[in-house]
Amino acid sequence: MKKINKINRSLKIVDKIEKIRARNNRNWMDIVRLSIRLDYDKTAKLIKQIYKHDIEISSLAKKIYKK
Repeated sequence: MKKINKINRSLKIVDKIEKIRARNNRNWMDIVRLSIRLDYDKTAKLIKQIYKHDIEISSLAKKIYKK
């Protein structure tokens, strides 16, 4: 019973984090939109770098769940 309470409490915290992250992600996307309007070329280069890092992270994550 103690474990179930711990799990439920943790799941509620995760739900709260998810809601906060959703709002924060909207803020980040607004910053990206603003950046595109102000300097398209620099923003495009930054997005390309972010994409490259995302690929690296995905590759590392695959190593974890494929083992």
